[in-house]
Amino acid sequence: MIIKRMHLKNFRNYEECSVEFDEKMNIIHGDNAQGKTNILEAIYVCATSKSHRTNAFKEMIQMGFDAAHITLDVEKDEEIFTIDVHFRKSNKKHIAINKLPIKKMDDLLGVVHVIMFSPEDLSLIKSGPKERRRFIDIELSQLDGVYYKYLHQYHHLLKQRNALLKNCQKNYSQSLKDQLDIWNIQFIDIGSKVIDYREKFISDLNIIYQKRHYDISGNKEKMNLVYEKNTSIEEFERKISAATPRDIRFGSTTVGPHRDDLLFEINGVDLRKYGSQGQQRTAALSLKLSEIDLVVQQKNIRPILLLDDVLSELDGHRQVYLINHLSDIQTFITCTGVEDFIQKNNHHKSFFYIKSGEIA
Repeated sequence: MIIKRMHLKNFRNYEECSVEFDEKMNIIHGDNAQGKTNILEAIYVCATSKSHRTNAFKEMIQMGFDAAHITLDVEKDEEIFTIDVHFRKSNKKHIAINKLPIKKMDDLLGVVHVIMFSPEDLSLIKSGPKERRRFIDIELSQLDGVYYKYLHQYHHLLKQRNALLKNCQKNYSQSLKDQLDIWNIQFIDIGSKVIDYREKFISDLNIIYQKRHYDISGNKEKMNLVYEKNTSIEEFERKISAATPRDIRFGSTTVGPHRDDLLFEINGVDLRKYGSQGQQRTAALSLKLSEIDLVVQQKNIRPILLLDDVLSELDGHRQVYLINHLSDIQTFITCTGVEDFIQKNNHHKSFFYIKSGEIA
């Protein structure tokens, strides 16, 4: 899987530009606030239909214009796929693959598989559960479009159930109770599918992750991922039933995979509580590299890696380890300066200098 070229029009600070990329390493450098991250964001949008920075597509449209357009040419299995993403100030987006509009977003997932690594990801372990659930959902959705469908259904059911709970606060009639029982059946069914997918994903990832982290730490640290389920599939129905009076009182659903978390254990203890910042960053780096290995293993493709100003946040040892393990996948790296070790390493690479929304 290789991104061949990209065309931007009225996207962020790019009025219009076209660029062809190297099949291995692409170093995108320049001063701050010149548009380096915008390049990675455009790739991410084409891969996932979402930005990693904002939920408002209108924010990505250049000031003074009503619409923006991204075109990405991807080579996969010796075939070229052209992804077109068009969005307007109304916050509506339109996506087409090879000029054919897609009917649903899961048609896009998997056409180009990207793994994003930003400085925020280095704080993944000590941040809140929401960010760790987001990590699970993004990767799983790219691995399997069926999971994305279940996740979308689950959040729709969650929204509807919460609305019904608020109505029950005002008047808990038999009619509303019957409606809630019906919603609970659907909620448990779809929620159980989400739990099942997450459980298998974390189990598969953990096998790779343990080996990868042991290697990065110089055979010193044993890392383990633990899926902290809010409820098991077997206990889901009982817990929902028991929590219903409390849910009505607060107008919010307190049981389900929307309250899951992911625990990182290092040498048997909670890394969030007892790990140093260096250990947490190494664990996050191991996680991203393990994602790559899992995609190769399960999909038999090599994903695209997007590194957004991560190198400056890593020490020399971790920088060298990361770069040395990227020789066989296409990588996009943003940085303010071109570090000596990047210039001197043997990887095939291209340099792109960004200044005021223009690429040299």
